Amino acid sequence: MDPKTAIDFIWILIAAFLVFSMHAGFTLVETGFTRAKNSVNIIMKNFMTVVLGLLIYFFIGYGFMFGTSAGGFIGADSFILKLSATGDTGNFAIWLFQAVFAATAATIVSGAMAERTKFYSYLVFCLIITAFVYPVAGHWIWGGGWLKQMGFIDFAGSTVVHSVGGFSALAGALVLGPRLGKYNRDKSSNAIPGHNIPLAALGVLILWFGWFGFNPGSTLSGSSPAISFIAVNTAVSGAAGALSAMIYVWVKYKKPDASMVLNGALAGLVGITAGCAVVSPLSAIIIGFIAGIIVVISVDLFDKKFRIDDPVGAISVHGVCGVFGTLAVGLFAQTGYAEIAGFSEAKGLFFGGGTKQLLIQFIGSLATIAWSFSIMAVLFVIMKYTIGLRVSREEELKGLDIPEHGMEAYGGFQIFTNE
Repeated sequence: MDPKTAIDFIWILIAAFLVFSMHAGFTLVETGFTRAKNSVNIIMKNFMTVVLGLLIYFFIGYGFMFGTSAGGFIGADSFILKLSATGDTGNFAIWLFQAVFAATAATIVSGAMAERTKFYSYLVFCLIITAFVYPVAGHWIWGGGWLKQMGFIDFAGSTVVHSVGGFSALAGALVLGPRLGKYNRDKSSNAIPGHNIPLAALGVLILWFGWFGFNPGSTLSGSSPAISFIAVNTAVSGAAGALSAMIYVWVKYKKPDASMVLNGALAGLVGITAGCAVVSPLSAIIIGFIAGIIVVISVDLFDKKFRIDDPVGAISVHGVCGVFGTLAVGLFAQTGYAEIAGFSEAKGLFFGGGTKQLLIQFIGSLATIAWSFSIMAVLFVIMKYTIGLRVSREEELKGLDIPEHGMEAYGGFQIFTNE
């Protein structure tokens, strides 16, 4: 193996390990933003997302995503038998990197459906999204499908990962309905605070750290000169998102709400994911700053206007900001940066490119939203009327930990004597 290939292999694997660590971040964020009585359930859903996601993507999902294209719609080979061939070890590294991405798309949905979803129904969903829904969208954009051929740019997944997960989450939240006590008869909304903001903050920092594998790792080359500015764009966009969210919520509500600031950082990271390889650091700061404001507005709209209960803000962070980040490519892409990353013709509206790239980004985003939302909505409705989707009223009031898993996350302490 030549040195360049060896460096590329090592880089892909390190990036995959970083993205894998993001599942710890998701687990902590979702646990912290929900109530203590559902903590075991949140942990189990996130853990099993990784377990099932890796296995189903190994057997089926990778082939649908990266197999030989059938009409630009879906991969038709490269399933387990070809993947297991010993002659192509590079395929293994790519598989691992993409497998942890697939599980990420699935785990986004867990937070939006938290505190009222049956555990086994969530497992069914997890199998479907990682086996079919995510891979098909991924094939369109990363696997040589019709959007790739059109010139659509989503370097690290604002659409493929975050919009697919975010709008799947929207479908689930709509079919599932809000938590008990969330909305009053006069349509006003009640806050249901999470039980552990320190956990959530740690989770966001772990996610931010993992994002340095998510974005720079998508070069799939440890020798690519684009790695440096992609990493810088990732760092500054997340920071700008947190800052703008804090300023906006502080001005509007007179307090710098910690949960909104944490989601602001995630919004900035989601927003830069599509264009991290084709925009300048200054543009990345602007994108992150806008995304941080968008997420606060979006959370308020879904909660108070649309009355869609999303305990962790996943729809806004990943779905809405994923769309914004995708469209931002058509606005901020610069040829000088894009050429380094291999996108020679990328040029946004603000840098003399006209509306061509923006229109392509819009079409790709709309198509992916329609695909993921419609398939997942049908799946959730079918589950609702067959195996069941929502726990009983009694189970929801008690918390899902005992009814679903027979244990608590925070056990009490008792003193026993021999008397």
